[in-house]
Amino acid sequence: MSTTVNAVSAAAASVSTAVADVVAERTEHLFGLLGNGNAHLISHLTSAGFPFTSARHEAATVAMADAYHRATGKVGAATTTYGAGFTNAYAALAEARLARIPLVLVTGDAPTTGRRAFDVDQTAAAAAVGVTTLVAGPDNAAAITHRAFDLAEQTVQPVVLAIPYDHATAPLIEQIALPPLPGKAAWAADTAELDAVAALLLSAKRPLVLAGRGVLLAGAAAPLQELGDRLGALFMTSVMAANIIDSPWSLGIAGGFTRDHRLELAQQADVVLVAGASLNAFQSRYGTLFAPDTQVIRIDNEPESAMVHAQVTDYLRADLGPALMALNERIAAVDESSGWRSHEPDVATESFRSAAPIEDPAEFGLDGRLNPRAVVAALDGILPKERSLVMDGGHFIGWAPMYLSVPDPQAMILVGTAFQSIGLGFGSASGVSAARPDRTTVFVTGDGGGLMGLADFETFLRATRRGVIVVLNDSAYGAELHQYASKGLDPTAMLIEEVDFAAVGRALGAEGAKIHTLDELQALTEWLDTHDEGVFVLDVSISQKIVAEFMSASINASKKP
Repeated sequence: MSTTVNAVSAAAASVSTAVADVVAERTEHLFGLLGNGNAHLISHLTSAGFPFTSARHEAATVAMADAYHRATGKVGAATTTYGAGFTNAYAALAEARLARIPLVLVTGDAPTTGRRAFDVDQTAAAAAVGVTTLVAGPDNAAAITHRAFDLAEQTVQPVVLAIPYDHATAPLIEQIALPPLPGKAAWAADTAELDAVAALLLSAKRPLVLAGRGVLLAGAAAPLQELGDRLGALFMTSVMAANIIDSPWSLGIAGGFTRDHRLELAQQADVVLVAGASLNAFQSRYGTLFAPDTQVIRIDNEPESAMVHAQVTDYLRADLGPALMALNERIAAVDESSGWRSHEPDVATESFRSAAPIEDPAEFGLDGRLNPRAVVAALDGILPKERSLVMDGGHFIGWAPMYLSVPDPQAMILVGTAFQSIGLGFGSASGVSAARPDRTTVFVTGDGGGLMGLADFETFLRATRRGVIVVLNDSAYGAELHQYASKGLDPTAMLIEEVDFAAVGRALGAEGAKIHTLDELQALTEWLDTHDEGVFVLDVSISQKIVAEFMSASINASKKP
């Protein structure tokens, strides 16, 4: 693809075309919205047939690139114009930074001669959320674009590449060479540290292994699973590492999405090995995932500032792959006939892993609207197994990760939780559809976030080969309702007039149904049986009275002195 792009403009190389050529070389898809600051860049790529998905709001440009990475592991690329184009994408950029997503945002910027009335200090704005900005010019356009991708990949963070307005069409001049990036530091544990950790693990009667996204990034799932099996441990994962451990002894996702019967077992663990997970408040279920006296060992290669956590009793800073292999060499397999697994044989059964909502199987809530637990559990058996599950932010996220399975970690995508934002979902789902057209994209949203991101409803329909939109519609901003109306605050601003998203979808060219009973899910079943392409919108009228487990844990944590 990059050869074709280069051939288009060999006679008229400019800053924009040079940047575009490197984008085509370093990634397989560009997500953006055209404006004055990036028109030449986009035109250069689209005229050569390079894959490009246009958003309808700039927030979706970065959200698409973010989700593209989460679905593929590849560095994403997005583009906006300057000023309002950049600021419209700001929340999605902050989310990508906090979630540590490697992507490059190519954006227009103010002229080098000075900002105009409608320009903002984009470099300072990016820095305010911890994002580095590089600037492309006539003497470095290709090299600095390569640097942006290299930096994003090495630091696992977004990078902004700015093209000043007066440089966009400026011809290239003699190119300067950039010094190479310093190599990424390697962290090797010494013998004494490994011996100490091995001794702690061998002392466990009820060992549990928690795998995080770091295991995925390090390609260390195999040695971690081997270590867990040697110990006779039970497994859990973070939500961004869902299903990375292929074992019947898995308790599923740790934290706010942990099923009640699995939480009871996790709290019995006496030694926990946390590998490549931050163990943040959500992952630790606000400090209630493990018993207070549990020995918690954390292994990762995070910076110093990320080392300390209230529940961690022992910390080993090391690159995961080598450290886990070294631990395996120190630990002989336990006798499973007397280990924890032998005392909890039900964990390995189909019934234990069933999506049946044992927490609350009722069809309806107290207000007569559907119980979201029952709905989402039923969807697990209806939706295609080969699916990508994408979620916006909001109270509704409490149920899909609990009851809907995914084929691998890159099929469970939550965009918005790091920055506590809503409204990025339609863009995220569009990016996943572009990344994995071989799978059915299942996008789950709430009505509040769905309305906020409505501009890119059409983008999702355009980008998706086969998809299902599930709107868990409680006619409210559910998180605020459960946090503040319950304390006596006036709920007026927390409520949303009932919206029929299925009707909106039909107006845009999709099919769909608004449902009020479980029997009405048959409409989705029939559509899936008869359609290999297209999008179905399922608007589910869910109860305002049912509180997600993660929200209950958060509310209870806030009550503690």
